Amino acid sequence: MSAVSDERRGRESESARPQDPVTPSVTDEGTAEAGAPAGEAGAAQAPAAARSGGSAARPGGAALTTAELQDRWLRAEADLRNFRRRATLEREEAWRSAEDGVLLEMITMLDDLERALEAAREADAPESWTSGVKLTAERVRERLARFGVVTLDPKGKPFDPRFHEALLEVDAAAGVAPGSVAQVVHRGYARGDRALRAARVVVARVPQGEKEKAG
Repeated sequence: MSAVSDERRGRESESARPQDPVTPSVTDEGTAEAGAPAGEAGAAQAPAAARSGGSAARPGGAALTTAELQDRWLRAEADLRNFRRRATLEREEAWRSAEDGVLLEMITMLDDLERALEAAREADAPESWTSGVKLTAERVRERLARFGVVTLDPKGKPFDPRFHEALLEVDAAAGVAPGSVAQVVHRGYARGDRALRAARVVVARVPQGEKEKAG
């Protein structure tokens, strides 16, 4: 009797003892979502957002058609060709401008040599001295010719504002056509279809007496 009562009391004490709390199972995905900081969670979602937004689509979200994609590609290719052409032209213009600057410096040096020769002739300088200056001036002319530079000496030719700079006008002499160059004050130089330095000239005009007769 006492044994039975002891066994019953043991069962009652075990039922009265507080049970251990059951820890809920947490999956790996739930742990990452609950334990990771907000910044890491946003970084994990960023690739997915990038993948969803990387496809070609209109602002409204609709996908572009094949014809629209081809049109965009052709426009981009045309813009690239135009950019390359502009870049090439700008590079060539910059190179030509740099060359023109050097050639103008050589022309200035040639002017100085020619003035020195003129002064030597007026002063009856010995030929041994002037021959060296002449040779140097000739070498400079040869270098200029290699770059396509030609001398402008337009006396008797029609006045051309692209290559000539008119200093003044005088009545045309006998045998000189009005509108032509009567005198070259300072020779000019040209390269191709451009003037490196315009020739400074005096232009012939219709004499005043002929104007009055014509009037």
